[in-house]
Amino acid sequence: MAKPGFTDGPTAERESPGHTGSARLALPPEQPLAMPRQSMHAAKIRLRSPWSLARGWTWLVRLALFSLTLAVAQYGVREMHDVMAGSITVLQWIFLVLFAINFTWISFAGCQALLGFVKILGRDLIGRRRIHDNLPGIRTAVLVPVYNEDPVRVSAAIDAMAQGLGSQAPGNFHFFILSDSNDPGAWINEERVFSRLVTERDDHCPVYYRHRRDNRERKAGNIADWVQRWGGGYQAMLVLDADSIMSPATMVEMARRLEAEPGLGLLQTLPSIVWGNTLYARLQQFANRLYGPVFGNGLSVWHGEGSNFWGHNAIIRTRAFADAAHLPVLKGKAPFGGHVISHDFIEAALLRRAGWSVRLDSDLDESFEEPPPSITDVLVRDRRWCQGNLQHSRFLFAQGLAFTNRLHILSGIMAYISAVFWLMLLTTGLALAIQADLTRPEYFRQPSLFPTWPVFDSARAIELFILSMAIVLLPKVLGWLTAMINLRRCFRYGGPILVTLSVVIEILLSALVAPVMMLAQSRMVWEIFTGGDSGWKPQRRDDGSITLKDAMRKHRWHMITGFAASGLTWYLHHDLFLWTLPVTAGLMLSALLSWVSGKRGPGQFLRALGVLRTPEERHPPQILAVVKERLDNACPRTGGRPDSPITTLRSDTRLCDWHCAQLSDVAEHHEDFDPNLVLARAKARRSATVPALEQWLTRPELMAFMHSPALIRSVDPENPVAFIQQK
Repeated sequence: MAKPGFTDGPTAERESPGHTGSARLALPPEQPLAMPRQSMHAAKIRLRSPWSLARGWTWLVRLALFSLTLAVAQYGVREMHDVMAGSITVLQWIFLVLFAINFTWISFAGCQALLGFVKILGRDLIGRRRIHDNLPGIRTAVLVPVYNEDPVRVSAAIDAMAQGLGSQAPGNFHFFILSDSNDPGAWINEERVFSRLVTERDDHCPVYYRHRRDNRERKAGNIADWVQRWGGGYQAMLVLDADSIMSPATMVEMARRLEAEPGLGLLQTLPSIVWGNTLYARLQQFANRLYGPVFGNGLSVWHGEGSNFWGHNAIIRTRAFADAAHLPVLKGKAPFGGHVISHDFIEAALLRRAGWSVRLDSDLDESFEEPPPSITDVLVRDRRWCQGNLQHSRFLFAQGLAFTNRLHILSGIMAYISAVFWLMLLTTGLALAIQADLTRPEYFRQPSLFPTWPVFDSARAIELFILSMAIVLLPKVLGWLTAMINLRRCFRYGGPILVTLSVVIEILLSALVAPVMMLAQSRMVWEIFTGGDSGWKPQRRDDGSITLKDAMRKHRWHMITGFAASGLTWYLHHDLFLWTLPVTAGLMLSALLSWVSGKRGPGQFLRALGVLRTPEERHPPQILAVVKERLDNACPRTGGRPDSPITTLRSDTRLCDWHCAQLSDVAEHHEDFDPNLVLARAKARRSATVPALEQWLTRPELMAFMHSPALIRSVDPENPVAFIQQK
């Protein structure tokens, strides 16, 4: 089936040189767009959008937010200072400074949540922003980067979204699957699935597929490659993740809003988490769905036109992105040098520096993503995010960045550094307790007729503890209130009793997990500052299972720390043991928590009871229902990655022809010397069978083999485990 191109000229599905007409390229003709690499330092350009009352209101909100944060933080720090009345020791000063940092951080989060709560109340009273019916006049590319993913899941989502867009806005949206997969089995498996999707989609919303041979710069490089090759044909690009799902109506509305505001460079949605099956995934899903709007609306209020980008479920003006957002390469080596790992924050900052507004619209519904299935999967993801956020410190004082973007960068850094501050605060507090128990008070530190009595205001300390816990729990309480004061919303979560029970369970389980995350993130920070690189690991989407033995091995230091701390506090004072139990209990139970968190049974049991229920489970939106139906009807549902990619490819003539047609016609004659291709060719000449060759080849060499049509065709199609005699 012929695919529409960018113009009325050549069709998108071009015949590849040297191949038969039955195997055509799965890409349209290229329309390049220049994308100059940016410098870290540059002059700031005034916003392109005209001044409005909304911008002035945003500055007033920011002033109120920061003033309230400072007022609450100042009160808490002063109270802590008064708790340690008298002559304060060096160790107590250290404790006070750490407390000030942590208390200010949680105060900012609490005040931000309060802003979001007020906005949600206002929206409940006056209604949502009106959605227009007119179709956008711009052409939008929907980009779906994939990296060793399950292609059946990705294909079902794309097919459902493309079908809806084809009927609602025919010709306005084109999908591009941008593969960076570097596992040969995953690559062949995705081609097996995506080739059918590419050929079966109609002209109203075509689907294209590209596999990148060199996946340098990771996802940012993947997107940049598309911009430079096809960006000239599209006014906008809507970036999704492999697990993203959006309703066609939301995508059309995003394109409409981008078109209506010429100064808008990026529009970010607030994704909701869906399809959590394991216990931990359901915890994240419920927390995201109930508390997330409080945080998200708070962000949108004070961000204004200087909002952030989270890397997916957002629409971007293509030319603005090309002109302003090609990331610089940092001096030095990883983890702080080289290519920018977490690209999204910096791309938003560069767009804003170039005068383009970046906005978070929290009223755009039906934007979804999936959660990591277990604690161990979150830790794998957090290791990469931690390195990326700490690497952003190189940009914190870069010339030309807007104030809000510097705050975004600082908040990203604090998201992980705060774990270190919390750990230091607990350690310092424990050291103070040990000092108080083991050292004799010095009543006459200085020559005086009267003794200096040790003073500790326990009543004020308890009041301050209650205040701190109230601020920590405030966003969760506000999320619960948004449900309780809106009966329609409340019953979407199962009603007052179930939503309250769900909040209590989420708070208790999150409190147990928090100390584990604190120690794990503190270790990540240490590894990064000592030169450790995270690499690039694919993320598990649904199965979070882990054996209890593996959980014990992964969390052995968490458990040792927990048991040691609890034993020490029990020895010092039983009351101190009870005070620290909320922290030490989670550490002592870390292996059990990690093991249970990835299991589907506990999560499904709570779901059957109606606990941790979300609105999308009670009444699934149409787009989720359509994707779920396609997944249930997929055949085979779990084909899996082939054990022998070469044999699988050569034994399927249609797939082999389609695969070879996608390879560049200069694959074997490119300018750069490819040692992996040289080694793959040499090993192929010396191998008796394909299985023996695949055992001998490294993964990069096997990928080079799969990129060579000549080497692929050296395998006998009549006997795919053997080579043709003349290789």
